[in-house]
Amino acid sequence: MTQFSYGPIQQIATDKPQVYAFRVTGHIDDDASEALAKFMNAAFDRHKEKVDMLMDLTAFTGSDWDSMLDGDVISSRFRSLSEVRRYAVIGAPDNAAKMIGFIDKIIPVEAKAFDANESAAAWAFVEATPAVA
Repeated sequence: MTQFSYGPIQQIATDKPQVYAFRVTGHIDDDASEALAKFMNAAFDRHKEKVDMLMDLTAFTGSDWDSMLDGDVISSRFRSLSEVRRYAVIGAPDNAAKMIGFIDKIIPVEAKAFDANESAAAWAFVEATPAVA
């Protein structure tokens, strides 16, 4: 299977096909957000069961606000409410980590933020490990 790679977003291969992991290094613009959204919408279409996601944001430097207004991005975010079982974020900025903790209580997805030094716990949360090349 081809790994997703677009600008600052690189897919991390996992030992389980239903776990999608990504590393973000740098700034996410509208095109990168849209490309990831299209990739995940296609992944949602392929899986009969829910998927798990892990985002490593330890090298993330920000994103364009207009990237959230793209139709594919909006679609993938709404679909994730019914298509994602667990969502782990490593190294989220403080405000984002607080928001993840809050929304975990109100959405049907188990969402959890992990500090940069808690990578192993985040991988355990989605019940996967990075695949060995």
